Amino acid sequence: MTAVKAYAAVDLGASSGRVMVGRVGPDALELTEAHRFPNRPVRVPEGLRWDVLSLYAGVLDGLRAAGQVDSVGIDSWAVDYGLLDADGALLGNPVHYRDARTEGVAEKVWDTVPAAELYAATGLQHAPFNTLYQLAAAASTAQLAQARRLLLIPDLLSYWLTGEQGTELTNASTTQLIDPRTGDWSHGVAARLGVDLELFAALRRPGDPAGLLLPQVLEETGLTGPVPVTTVGSHDTASAVAAVPAVGAHFAYICTGTWSLAGLELTAPVLTEDSRAANFTNELGLDGTVRYLRNIMGLWLLQECVRAWGDPELGALLRDAAAAPALRSVVDAGDAAFLAPGRMPERIAGACRASGQPVPRTPGEITRCILDSLALAHRRAIADAQRLADHPVDVVHVVGGGTRNALLCQLTADACGLPVVAGPTEAAAFGNVLVQARAHELVGDRADMRRLLARTQPLTRYEPRGDAERWREAEARLATR
Repeated sequence: MTAVKAYAAVDLGASSGRVMVGRVGPDALELTEAHRFPNRPVRVPEGLRWDVLSLYAGVLDGLRAAGQVDSVGIDSWAVDYGLLDADGALLGNPVHYRDARTEGVAEKVWDTVPAAELYAATGLQHAPFNTLYQLAAAASTAQLAQARRLLLIPDLLSYWLTGEQGTELTNASTTQLIDPRTGDWSHGVAARLGVDLELFAALRRPGDPAGLLLPQVLEETGLTGPVPVTTVGSHDTASAVAAVPAVGAHFAYICTGTWSLAGLELTAPVLTEDSRAANFTNELGLDGTVRYLRNIMGLWLLQECVRAWGDPELGALLRDAAAAPALRSVVDAGDAAFLAPGRMPERIAGACRASGQPVPRTPGEITRCILDSLALAHRRAIADAQRLADHPVDVVHVVGGGTRNALLCQLTADACGLPVVAGPTEAAAFGNVLVQARAHELVGDRADMRRLLARTQPLTRYEPRGDAERWREAEARLATR
């Protein structure tokens, strides 16, 4: 009988990080939290930065708390990076993707490579913080001139743990420098825009070995070596989609958290002009799959409101939202106007006022507006994805932190007119762990991973209810803005 093995999943989000321990066997899959730590960006005179040293300390503390494991994998948010000098030393704290340095940069890039050509080559949706635009914003800086290596955030932490450098492919596909048809760099785009691809370490794929924990790391964490680091889907959405407990191919997914990533798992990218106009992205996933999805602002809207309100009890807030009138006012949850932090309740009220809708006043009313708007954005994204990819679906899987929000899950089922299966909550960590287990031949292919999840994890099903016409009317309100 195959023994159960333990894997440490380092899963870093935009507001917190955690180290989870997954125990995997032929019919066993358990996940426990070893350590959770805050991820607090810091505003300094030159802009908004990640406190990456604090994050690394949290990772070391988490590995110490995890105890002996058979492997370590790291996933995080996308697009951001650290720069190293010729000695391998970090050149300053990584810039936060919400920093203002990329404002207006995309338009300058398009002067050299028009937006339509850029999409046809890379398949990536327009987001002002894509790595390509960050590099364009940094082009004349002393820091970039001094840099000899660029490592995306999970690769940077892996380098500090092992001393070995690599660039994981699913995360690299968010840079707008990867050709999703080949799974390799888009050399033509890079050359035209003056991006030196030699800055990037060699590409790695999920399951590839990423080195062994260094002796000083073993000493710091109390682990007994050798402990390998295994490349996982290091973009947290890639890991989360790997942990969608779907049966068959006709499913949509929504990875919920600070962002909502809503879309399909495909075998080939969709690079049409209609797809670009609809702002869908083609990011790479496990086993050469394509994560065809739209970025939606997600629970960031509610998180910022809760912060502005002084952190009220969330359960009471959601009960008030459930009692508030449905679809009274909605906003475009994909609007870049909501990207920056600060004054979110006022901005949501202002958007409702500007569109001639009733202005939500109380926290409960604003929360209901947010959740109705997110469900409506989910509806639009999934309908558009099916049409653009010619790929019908019969169920929507919701994974990630939003699975704890039963009202949002039910509203999503109502809006989409499809059953919603919610769970697992810690999808990125589960996907991280399962890729490690697969690399060590403890589980089989992607379908086997998903069957194991479906057998072992609690899932909640929400059936659509209510009047579909009300959702169509709300959608029309946004379309006529």
